[in-house]
Formats: sequence, structure tokens, C-alpha cells
Amino acid sequence: MRLILASASPRRRDLLGLIGVVPDAVDPADIDETPLKAEPPAAYAARVAADKGTLVAARHPGALILSGDTVVAVGRRILPKTESEEEARACLTLLSGRRHRVFSAITLIDADGRARHRLSDNVVIFKRLEQAEIDRYIASDEWRGKAGGYAIQGRAAGLIRAIQGSHSAIMGLPLYETRLLLKAAGYPLD
Repeated sequence: MRLILASASPRRRDLLGLIGVVPDAVDPADIDETPLKAEPPAAYAARVAADKGTLVAARHPGALILSGDTVVAVGRRILPKTESEEEARACLTLLSGRRHRVFSAITLIDADGRARHRLSDNVVIFKRLEQAEIDRYIASDEWRGKAGGYAIQGRAAGLIRAIQGSHSAIMGLPLYETRLLLKAAGYPLD
């Protein structure tokens, strides 16, 4: 049973390793990730994860395809995967001293083309950030390409007061839900 990870994220590959899973191949899906008009963050994460899986499944018939998407949201506002210092600074300023949600959606498409989906809904609470803390975090360059402008598994961990939910989901792959889907599809796990 071949498992294809439809993600370019080395973090997702590392997280899979924590549960003893090594994908047979990594084949990232290049799709348009623009949110639809008025699309709620949870629905957006689920749609993008499913679309990635569907695209990659067409390239690997008969394989298991695991895809995912992680979204940082403040209310109904979806924060970007930050590409500029200005974007990252705006995200961190917005997140300072408040709670936000991180939705991590996964899709597993089995060898018969049947898709199973799971969504992990998590809360992250940042401390009130001082300007110097934001400046140091921006200087670290850790924010680049990260949803909401931070990586919980790095320096930002020291800026987070509390989380409610799954740490692995906030990192980008909800391991509990992933394990459940893999077991349901008959994938051999320890």
C-alpha cells in the first residue's frame, strides 16, 4: 500500500515520522489557494485540503493520498501565509494579546478513490507582544511562508501563553486524526 504525501512541507513529513509513518513519495499539489468570497476559515481549510488530495490522486492511481491545509484565523478573517516582513508584522500585531483559531484539515483518499476528511479546531493565545519582541521575531525570518506569520514549533513558542487543542495540528498536521484515517484505510501502523 503506497502512501503519497501531497505536501511540500518538511514539517508534515517530520510529524508523520512521529507516528512511525514514512510516505513512499512526496508530491506537492500546486493549486490556487485563494479563499472564496465569504468562505469561513474552517470550510476554506477543508476545501483546500480536499482539492490538493484530488489533484495528486489523479497522478497516483491506486495509492493512498494524504493532503492537508492549516489556516490561522481571527474571527472570520483568514490570515495569510506571510511572504513579506510587512505582512508578518501586521499578523503578529493583530495576534498580540488575543486568542485566535488554527484549523488544520486533512484528507485521505484511498486506493478506490474514496475520500475521508477530518478537521482539527484549535485555539492559540499569544501574550501581549512588545514591539521589540515583534522586531526580534521578524529578524529571525522564521515567519516566512507561515500561516499567520509564526511557527509554533520555533521561537514563537515562547510568545504563546496557551493553546487549546492539538499541538501537532497547529504545526500543520493533526496526528490523532491522521492516525485514525490511516487505520480506517487499512494502512499498517505500529
